[in-house]
Amino acid sequence: MHTPAESVTLRFLAAPTDAGYTGTVGAGRVLEWIDKAGYAAAAGWGHTYAVTAYVGNVRFTRPIPVGHMVEARARIVLTGRSSMHIRVTVASGDPREGRLEPATDCLMVFVAMDADRRPTPVDQFRPDSDDERELESSAARRVGLRRQIEEAMAEQTYSDAGTAPRIVLRFLAAPTDINWGGKVHGGIVMRWIDEAAHVLATRWTGNASTVAVYTGGVRFYRPLQIGHLVEVEARLLLTGTSSMHISVHVRSGDPTTGALEETTHCLTIFVALDEDGRTVPVPAWAPASDEDAALAAHARHLVELRTAVDAVS
Repeated sequence: MHTPAESVTLRFLAAPTDAGYTGTVGAGRVLEWIDKAGYAAAAGWGHTYAVTAYVGNVRFTRPIPVGHMVEARARIVLTGRSSMHIRVTVASGDPREGRLEPATDCLMVFVAMDADRRPTPVDQFRPDSDDERELESSAARRVGLRRQIEEAMAEQTYSDAGTAPRIVLRFLAAPTDINWGGKVHGGIVMRWIDEAAHVLATRWTGNASTVAVYTGGVRFYRPLQIGHLVEVEARLLLTGTSSMHISVHVRSGDPTTGALEETTHCLTIFVALDEDGRTVPVPAWAPASDEDAALAAHARHLVELRTAVDAVS
């Protein structure tokens, strides 16, 4: 019987086409790499197509320069009946030096699908080292906390009663966005999320050098079809001294009907940088309606929940 591999490592050079607006690799591109590595591990373990269900606590600890050797490693840490919890770490370094340093890591959840696109059972992961047992235990402890984050995000109301700054991008999902299952790649969706949030952060600060330092609570509700009309709405929830907490909703639907359904929702945090790459203060935003105040409180609550997640990792 074939034993599935517990980890997959992708290695490649960061190309000039991967650069974001600050000259280093954009967060959206890193999110694509994370999703691809996670998918490779999930498909290998489950021996079938898998879909991204959740991405949590992606912290961008340092930028990745163009020309760096990049290593994205995905490893199975916990399995459910059809779910696979995968830890993905991304490191990079100058290929002339041969040393890689961590850039980000996160926990992803994939679900294995059968030929009819229904969840199908996967082999159960059984850790056989102290390191694997600790990673499995940490992932298991995060399940309840992740559910709290999902419930908190689902309870919020986003309507025209809110006065917060927002932007909306609309376009058609192109054939080049397709994944191996014929749907839009989860990593592409996360890149769209990063781009919309960047536009909003840039508009709010008047500074083109804004970057993501955190993306989390990325929940994929339904697949996004090629040819669908896509709407990505970014809305400012809260500002700190140098941070902007931005909620992003992705909706899609048949352009012939105009009806859009929610596809993905997440929260991302951006900061503004000066010419030397140091964070600078951002304009403060004050809630003006009850909905604004509720969403600002929600953003603060998510900070507390994320702190709890970090405490069990």
